[in-house]
Amino acid sequence: MKKTELEKLLINNNVPKNLYSFNGGLPNEVLCLNKRDNILEVYYSERGLKSHLKKFDTEDEACEYFYKTILELLN
Repeated sequence: MKKTELEKLLINNNVPKNLYSFNGGLPNEVLCLNKRDNILEVYYSERGLKSHLKKFDTEDEACEYFYKTILELLN
């Protein structure tokens, strides 16, 4: 899955946009997907810190993990 497909899935499943970010950085209390030095990072940003940081070599792996994680957060 690519990032554009992930975005469509999130929208189609009515996942609130304030729960995630694809822009990296450290927004408050959101799940983030960020590309850094050819590595994709998925982490929960909270109080200026990256929590539960996972790193992936491929966009497919990162997007699949992101989608699974955001669904778990919603339940």
